[in-house]
Amino acid sequence: MSTRGNVRRSSRLGITALAIVTVVSLLGIGWAALGERGGRSLQARLATIPEPGAGSAAGFARAEGPRAFDFPADHGPHLDFQTEWWYYTGNLEAADGRHFGYQLTFFRRGLVPPGERQQRPSSWATEQVYMAHFAITDVAGQEHCFFERFSRGAAGLAGAEAAPYRVWLENWRVTTAADGVYYLQASQDGWALELQLVDRKGPLLQGEDGYSRKGADPGNASYYISQTRLETTGAVTVGGTTYLVDGSSWMDHEFSTSALAADQVGWDWFALQLDDGRELMLFHIRTVGGDIAPYASGTLVETDGSLVRLGEADFSLVVQETWRSPHSGAVYPARWTVTVPAAGLALDVAPYVADQELVVSFVYWEGAVQVGGTVAGSGYVELTGYAGSMAGQF
Repeated sequence: MSTRGNVRRSSRLGITALAIVTVVSLLGIGWAALGERGGRSLQARLATIPEPGAGSAAGFARAEGPRAFDFPADHGPHLDFQTEWWYYTGNLEAADGRHFGYQLTFFRRGLVPPGERQQRPSSWATEQVYMAHFAITDVAGQEHCFFERFSRGAAGLAGAEAAPYRVWLENWRVTTAADGVYYLQASQDGWALELQLVDRKGPLLQGEDGYSRKGADPGNASYYISQTRLETTGAVTVGGTTYLVDGSSWMDHEFSTSALAADQVGWDWFALQLDDGRELMLFHIRTVGGDIAPYASGTLVETDGSLVRLGEADFSLVVQETWRSPHSGAVYPARWTVTVPAAGLALDVAPYVADQELVVSFVYWEGAVQVGGTVAGSGYVELTGYAGSMAGQF
């Protein structure tokens, strides 16, 4: 696409991947001492990221088959698994038609497997480290601003709980109240979210009753929960200017240990909210050689919340254009034709802003997209593994 975004970089960009974060947490070094305020090139930051597979997954539980889910308990953390994330994304509009995309994501990484954990008296002691990403895309301004934070899961700095549900890292947080409304808050450097989300379809289980296969090994999988239609109202602040907005959000919650196989480098994930009241989740996984692994999967959510499971033969993702990042040099898909023949869907999916790359501890593209074709809509797309393999990271 010819449109280019103006990426504004956070002053709190992480300098390492999760393996280095783990070492820092264990040593008790303050995160502020590791912050950077410009001066280092992207190449210098990338050079600090360890090779895939750094850090041991031994002793953690793995997703090896379907399990029973219990809500609201399963909205909370699953500490027996090494990696977990809570992903909130959405498309919002102001009264004047100005369009915004947003991302607020919390990652948990286990430092010590369950069988090796010990009780320690200090309130600062932790066996979990948290990372969070906060981003806003301002379509009218052609800007994508992103931030990254880390903290230990101790002393109230970061954590996740099921009852009442909340996930937080410092003043970035998602909470809920007795009315069942989810409240999202995040702010930094003149950019902010203050949103209220109401779930219109309830938690949905992706894959095989929540068991989402990624590879041949039963452990190359995750447990995957979604809330695909979260009616959203609130305020977005962009560069110090606040807009009242409404729209729709999507939440993904996954937990796993070593979900990717050794020959898999990343994934292309689509979460599309269609104007006819349906939602579509699709993903495929790419291998070292550039092929698509035979574990593509998807779900079509009907207007009444019923699910249609999609296997790799049920849909196609055809890349129509690409975009080269001026920051990482990675070449990403930048426009797709998405078809689900049995559902009568032939969709044109394209970014609202081309440059929605996050140059953080692991470099990836995550951004708001617009949908045309047989049905209009909006959504979010995540592209990983184009600037470096994700194997061993999640």
